[in-house]
Amino acid sequence: MEKLFKDKVALVTGASFGIGRASALAFAKRGAKIILVDWIEDATTAKFIKEIGSESVFIKCDVSKLHDVKSMIEKAVSAYGRIDFAHNNAGVEGIQASTVDCTEENWDRTLAVNLKGIWLCMKFEIPQMLKQGKGAIVNTASIAGLVGSPNLPAYVSSKHAVVGLTKTSALEYAQQKIRINAVCPGVIKTAMIDRLTGFDAEVEKQYVNMEPIGRIGQPEEIAEAVVWLCSDAASFITGHAMAVDGGFVAQ
Repeated sequence: MEKLFKDKVALVTGASFGIGRASALAFAKRGAKIILVDWIEDATTAKFIKEIGSESVFIKCDVSKLHDVKSMIEKAVSAYGRIDFAHNNAGVEGIQASTVDCTEENWDRTLAVNLKGIWLCMKFEIPQMLKQGKGAIVNTASIAGLVGSPNLPAYVSSKHAVVGLTKTSALEYAQQKIRINAVCPGVIKTAMIDRLTGFDAEVEKQYVNMEPIGRIGQPEEIAEAVVWLCSDAASFITGHAMAVDGGFVAQ
């Protein structure tokens, strides 16, 4: 694979598992050095990156905490001197419950990670990219950021807000060579979906049936969209919420 991102640095939050891991590996395959960010360290991602022939550093961070995020960016710049790309991916699904039954604790935690976390990451990523004169950011939203989904009021609210935040920040920095977009994954085979299905084959079949393409997506398919949005091939795209969803929102 051509090393399109040679000498570049990519930061990925939620990098220990799922879409975040796939994104980190996709950047690494294209030659980037990777800043792995997560609340939980799993050495597997770093191991795979090393096998690819690239390098990485891990930084533990709770993206919902300003001090953690500020420190994370400082450590990232200290390690590699710059941040060319950022995939703000860390997120939680929260607890399934109706709007009435959703607890305040669940609401606050879900929005703290999914929305405040992305805002905080951009709050400190953007100034670094302004210093460099260029940068690209991709935020992970969801198809739940484009349409409603019963019994996930906090999650759906957070992801709709991520789309709005992405569009707003993209407009603010469009003329300063910082592009900011979002990916909106459909039903993807990750631990989050496993938790929602409870590993029940019949429930998983219901999720498959939601997808016009006839299958659940893979984390690598989201990762490919992320790295493309960060590449020069997407140089005229900013403020866009890209559905990568097997046709889900086209229904």
